[in-house]
Amino acid sequence: MRILGIVLAAGQGKRMKSKLYKVLHPVCGKPMVGHVLDVLESVQADRKVVVVGHGAEAVKAYVGNRAEFALQAEQLGTGHAVMMASPMLKDEEGTAVILYGDTPLIQAATLQAMIRLHQEQGASATLLSAVMEKPQGYGRIIRDEQGHVAAIVEQKDCTPEQDAVKEINAGMYIFDNRKLFEALADVKNDNAQKEYYFTDVIDILRAKGEKILGYCTEDVAESMGVNDKVALSEAESCMRDRINRSHMAGGVTLINPSHTYIEKDVVIGADTVIYPGTSLKGKTVIGTECEIGPNCELTDTIVGDGVHIKQSVLLEASVGDGSTVGPFAYLRPGAKLSSHVKIGDFVEIKNAVLEEGVKVSHLSYIGDAEVGKNVNFGCGSITVNYDGFNKHKTIIGDDAFIGSNVNLIAPVTIGKGAFLVAGSTITKNVADNEMAIAREHQTNKPEYAEKLRSRFKAAKENKSST
Repeated sequence: MRILGIVLAAGQGKRMKSKLYKVLHPVCGKPMVGHVLDVLESVQADRKVVVVGHGAEAVKAYVGNRAEFALQAEQLGTGHAVMMASPMLKDEEGTAVILYGDTPLIQAATLQAMIRLHQEQGASATLLSAVMEKPQGYGRIIRDEQGHVAAIVEQKDCTPEQDAVKEINAGMYIFDNRKLFEALADVKNDNAQKEYYFTDVIDILRAKGEKILGYCTEDVAESMGVNDKVALSEAESCMRDRINRSHMAGGVTLINPSHTYIEKDVVIGADTVIYPGTSLKGKTVIGTECEIGPNCELTDTIVGDGVHIKQSVLLEASVGDGSTVGPFAYLRPGAKLSSHVKIGDFVEIKNAVLEEGVKVSHLSYIGDAEVGKNVNFGCGSITVNYDGFNKHKTIIGDDAFIGSNVNLIAPVTIGKGAFLVAGSTITKNVADNEMAIAREHQTNKPEYAEKLRSRFKAAKENKSST
């Protein structure tokens, strides 16, 4: 049976008080509508239609080719929003799934279970419900003797008995696709708001004697629609807790989960330890038996097995097995470390490949470079890669030694086993096994230090007297 997904994402979200359209607000690093599309993709939806309105171009730009689009130019209710997909889907045979772009907490397992129940029971419609201890403000699910959905009653219309019902409508639905659009054609807007209410579809199908089922989720958070920044924070907290629990169930140790931020698409291997204050973002992948943190930020970074990273920032970088990074290092885009590389404190690496066994222990900058195996960089050594107009590359062969405070003025090539003396400014290529020294000869002047101190003291006294 074909799965046809419809995501309602046309609302402006005025209560968000933001220039960013509501469904594009991120939860754990991904816009809300992205989470919803992930769930549809997990159930292998054959077609996905996103109904856009406010901020249509921005939503389309984010979604890209993950879905088709229908435009709701004027917002006339949820029923009207689904109607916008009618020209695209009404003639399709299959199961229609209706989700909202501001419900990022819906889970794939729940949607799969709903679809299974719907198809096995031959229902015309199946809606998602949840049990709330305090259901004020929500429409109540009223069931018949068979346990089928008899009605959805808004709270303002509830009798005292109905008001006591704690099962609420979560607002997500599954339909026989043809029956959905046939019923939708009969929905009227003869109400004070002149809007087309999607819940009227349930009443229309029920009146025709169609079977309406309810699937009650065990996780009430799945019903949460995000309408303001408070709800956004609550959704973030809930999803972060889910993510952290999932990693811990997979063998990852989080020393303090409440102070560890891991985004949805991050992958972490077993027996890795994450220390507090660490943020793992984007499509970061971390291997097994690593130690990350405290206070690290990794974004779209690949980390091998047995890596230790402390108090450092890594962006679009890769770190090989057994390497160490930090504390206080910065690996920028294009930084590629092979195995057993040591990057120490206050070291910055950018667009550079460092082969196995390289050591850059402290206070260095390596940019636009290719560095061979077992090269050692002394404190303060840097590659001078930018001349004010263009970037240039430094190439260093295996087993070279770069002394402290060496400036490598690119473009320059340093041969295998070369030795660069501390304090040198290297502007010419150095061949294999050569030693290079490029600094001024030292001149010592006896007793001159005392003369300098006397001169500085007199100048200071003269300045204070004026």
